Amino acid sequence: MREEFSTNHTFAVCAYKESEHLETCIKSLVNQTSKSKIIISTSTPNDYIYNIAKKYDIPVYNTNSKSDIQDDWNFAYNKADTDYVTVAHQDDIYRKEYLECVMEACNKYDDVSIAFTDYLPIKGDKVNGRDKNSKFRRLLRLPLKISPLANKRFVKRGCLAFGNSICCPSVTYHKKMLGDTIFTSELKFGLDWDTFEKIASMKGRFVYVDKPVMCYRVYEGATTNEFIVNHKREKEDIYMFNKFWPEFITKFIMKFYVKAYDTYKE
Repeated sequence: MREEFSTNHTFAVCAYKESEHLETCIKSLVNQTSKSKIIISTSTPNDYIYNIAKKYDIPVYNTNSKSDIQDDWNFAYNKADTDYVTVAHQDDIYRKEYLECVMEACNKYDDVSIAFTDYLPIKGDKVNGRDKNSKFRRLLRLPLKISPLANKRFVKRGCLAFGNSICCPSVTYHKKMLGDTIFTSELKFGLDWDTFEKIASMKGRFVYVDKPVMCYRVYEGATTNEFIVNHKREKEDIYMFNKFWPEFITKFIMKFYVKAYDTYKE
């Protein structure tokens, strides 16, 4: 049996089919310096997932519905019965100090809506250094380090106005502030960016931990790459930029923004 959790937090892992990276992700959550509840949710139940869950004494919840990213995320989020929840992606890795850093930052305020961290990409089996894309996104997040500004709508939206600067799997949501079923976007790829823009317009503080305490995996089979190939990502990015800018500015931004897609083609 895993030792008793020591934080009011849940890692809700979204597991899909038989990912070779699932157990690595689970290990990174079990080995956190601050202990948390861990659950697995899946719309594709199978012996592979159940065997890993049994090995680490983790409950599994089946959505009993067709797989859909937004529905899967909402299901995982809603299954967490703690004030804070991180919807963990099965391919990614959370460094052992991730939760400790996030909760330490959250505990300084009583108006947190979401907290998120810096991150590094994983390509192959190696954690890579910062590329131009991640450096630029980090720059966009810097105003959130100024505490008196981090609960201001224009600052929260500002960090999203030139692209989605928040790495979705790095985010911890404060359910007391946000309520249930927070993912309500019409988008398929950009639903995280759309959700963050919605939350930025709500009451609450964005807490940014400027440390790369999680790593997200970039590989050819990733959902991100699929949306780039079929051009759905480009269409949704245009939709999102139009929420912040007139169309002529969006067209100008997109000339540069599409170059960031190369990150997933290397």
